[in-house]
Amino acid sequence: QLQLTESGGGLVQAGGSLRLSCVVSGRTISDYYMGWFRQAPGEEHKTATAITFNAGNIYYAAYVKGRFRISRDNAQNTVVLEMNSLKPEDTAVYYCAAVRDVYSIHASQWRSWGQGTQVTVSS
Repeated sequence: QLQLTESGGGLVQAGGSLRLSCVVSGRTISDYYMGWFRQAPGEEHKTATAITFNAGNIYYAAYVKGRFRISRDNAQNTVVLEMNSLKPEDTAVYYCAAVRDVYSIHASQWRSWGQGTQVTVSS
């Protein structure tokens, strides 16, 4: 019974930075693949933005590579997404997600989801 709570979203100007946090309750994140997905306005589906399958196996979408960084804070049972050099096209609802035993970047195969946090990047 995972509970995932995102925070840190907001309104920033292009070029700015945000730090998103996903606090997990109920289970330890070390037992799960953890990821951040996003859904932009008008998009039908969530897309994988950054995934930490474990501390040494990390996936980044091409559109954020070099700008975003995902990490685990095991002491706080929290997954963090540091976002730098933000662009207007990064505007989306960002969701934290967790799954076990499924090695996938496809949102449909992920099991547990937070409620999302809005990120808006102005021009």
